[in-house]
Amino acid sequence: MLKTGDKAPEFTLFSDTKQEVSLSDYSGKNVVLLFFPMAFTSVCTQELCSMRDNLGAYTAVNAEVVAVSVDSPFTLAKFKQDQGLNFPLLSDFNKEVSRAYGSLFEDFVMGMKGVSKRAAFIIDGQGVIRYAEVLDSAGMIPNFENVMATLQTLN
Repeated sequence: MLKTGDKAPEFTLFSDTKQEVSLSDYSGKNVVLLFFPMAFTSVCTQELCSMRDNLGAYTAVNAEVVAVSVDSPFTLAKFKQDQGLNFPLLSDFNKEVSRAYGSLFEDFVMGMKGVSKRAAFIIDGQGVIRYAEVLDSAGMIPNFENVMATLQTLN
């Protein structure tokens, strides 16, 4: 499992706009990297809409927000449009990034396999993990007070 001080695994995924996005695109910036189980579910919608509504606070501490799930780019595009989300949603359809970050349910509900766990990572401008929280319950939300407190120490 990844922990504070580890180098963040590099990745390139397709976004909700069908463009490739890499972690290295954010070099020199602090990134809040969120993993979420599934678009259009109640807790995921609550979590990401909260990020949407508070994005200014993250921007104020020089952080970019990016969210990842195993949904397809097409599903993520519809979810983003429906919820008015104002940050990139990335498709980890092949589950490689979720697995690399220790954020994958191998077995999920209703017999589903390979679903992202809910998780929050802060990656600094040098690609080092400064905060890591991986939740084993899809019904829980990361501690965003701790996320914000960590970001404030990086400025």
